[in-house]
Amino acid sequence: MIIVLDRLIREDQKTALISFLEDKGFKVREIIGEEETILGAVGSISLDPRVIEVKPGVIRVIPITKAYKLASRELKKGDTIINSGGIRIGGPRISVIAGPCAVESREQIMEAALAVRDSGAIALRGGAYKPRTSPYSFQGLGEEGLKYLREAGDKYGLLVTTEIVSSETADMMTDYVDIFQIGARNMQNFELLKKVGSLGKPVVVKRGLSATIEEWLMAAEYLMAHGTEDVILCERGIRTFETYTRNTLDLSAIPVVKKLSHLPVIVDPSHATGLRGKVLPMALAAVAAGADGLMVEVHPHPDQALSDGPQSLYPEQFEKLMRDIEALCPVIGKDLELIPADRRSTIQLKTTALTKDASEITVSFQGEHGAFSEKALNRYFEGEKTTAKGCSGFRDVFRDVVTGTADYGIIPIENSLAGSIHENYDLLIQHPDIQIIGEKMLRVQHSLIGFPDTDIESITRVYSHPQGLAQCAKFLDRHENMEKVPYYDTAGSVAYVARDKDTTKAAIANADAAGYYGLSVLKEGIETNPNNYTRFFVIARSGQHAQPEEGTKASFIFSLPSKPGTLFECIRIFAEEKLNMTKMESRPIIGKPWKYMFYVDVEVPKGEISSLRKGIERLSSETEDFRTLGIYTQR
Repeated sequence: MIIVLDRLIREDQKTALISFLEDKGFKVREIIGEEETILGAVGSISLDPRVIEVKPGVIRVIPITKAYKLASRELKKGDTIINSGGIRIGGPRISVIAGPCAVESREQIMEAALAVRDSGAIALRGGAYKPRTSPYSFQGLGEEGLKYLREAGDKYGLLVTTEIVSSETADMMTDYVDIFQIGARNMQNFELLKKVGSLGKPVVVKRGLSATIEEWLMAAEYLMAHGTEDVILCERGIRTFETYTRNTLDLSAIPVVKKLSHLPVIVDPSHATGLRGKVLPMALAAVAAGADGLMVEVHPHPDQALSDGPQSLYPEQFEKLMRDIEALCPVIGKDLELIPADRRSTIQLKTTALTKDASEITVSFQGEHGAFSEKALNRYFEGEKTTAKGCSGFRDVFRDVVTGTADYGIIPIENSLAGSIHENYDLLIQHPDIQIIGEKMLRVQHSLIGFPDTDIESITRVYSHPQGLAQCAKFLDRHENMEKVPYYDTAGSVAYVARDKDTTKAAIANADAAGYYGLSVLKEGIETNPNNYTRFFVIARSGQHAQPEEGTKASFIFSLPSKPGTLFECIRIFAEEKLNMTKMESRPIIGKPWKYMFYVDVEVPKGEISSLRKGIERLSSETEDFRTLGIYTQR
């Protein structure tokens, strides 16, 4: 059952309620949501709900109708996000697990780990115990293979996941494994599920060969009922009459399960298709269908693999897959999860203020709550305790960071349709005490927001930032009765409509803004061009970050001496140092008519930080007023 608690319930009342339920034989789990706090009470006994409803601090009691109670979306409305060693699975991200079917040797797993890590995987898979159909097939290296897996994971900062096939090895495997895997053949091995659940570690549970969705969720329920809260569901294909592929990949299960359960869902396209040529398209299809991640077989030399060679990707194929996923992520509103900096001993993406303790940090953004900038900061700082501070203008964001009122600021720097936000380029130039420490790209999706149950045809005035109105011109032109009214801010226009209480008025803004002000989304996706993206910079005070050892992007500003060929010489330096210049823009220098400052973005080749530093040194000697704005990674 679900017990909804009063916001003002005292701690002693809550403790007494939990003790009462546990004494009755219930397992109790507290879930703190954005809107309410609930207790989930699961047990085999029957209890009259009225006995609980009369307890102090209880608002109401709701029975859970699903057989899988702990895994049910009825118990927990929000998505479960699993955090293991700073790496997250679930929520608005795509997490990729990769590696060979089986650990064959130390050299093989080390080579595989390096390849998948460099391409963007967050976890290393590999079987040490292999349940094979034939007793004569390679069965794995056992504990020796686990040692190799752990060594490779530790060396390259990867989580380690491997299949467990027997309860007898569970305690021994705990020392080597970050995420246990229950294979398709063991999905209904209930004694194994009980044992693995009791270990309290994250578990991937693969769907059985002929399992229904409910049977799959009940396997997850076994794990959760016996101790672990972190279960990842893995669709790996089911057995049907079709023979052209190894199994039939049931992508329709993804949206079904996402509606039924709060648990993350990943897909294994390797076992589903059994053919490497089919893995890439089905992996992308899984991501497009809403999967939270992938589990892909990658082998350094698939033609020499001791098991599942035909379905294992070559490292170069996996690298292409990861780049394709990265390109797809903004379209579906998700991010590709990356290994945290402190796991791979590279650039620190966030300052020590984020890691030295659990204190809350403040991030300033321009606009009112619900603005696209706030959505971007929530994505970038997800998992951290943050306070979002709205500012009336971009200059105020910079001021907050400089004065220490905010730990960070987030600013839009470029839109794919409208171009550069010149005010923020100029503010970066004007603030030598500010540095760029991160970048976030966000797809801009506009929604028509108004009062609940409002008929769109009854709306006579629509408020939004001029750019928001312009980007929804096609929709507005189809509704000639709607007068376009410019407002200083998209989210601010939603706040205005909410305050005005006139049901004939509506606003155009980010859909998230509706919830902040008690309004409803009347129509989503009304932007004329869906290819609408905005780049955001995360800024901090200079010196707040240690000089990074590596990054994927860098930004500079400089002016040039007044002599022919100097710009050409600068561009030559970028080429010679293998720095891909992705953007160059000139901005007038305030107080110096007809003098310009050049702004440049470059991509840094992986492992080529020395080329960047050499390029910076050479540019400094060829230019005037040269300054590095930041070396950072796009998230």
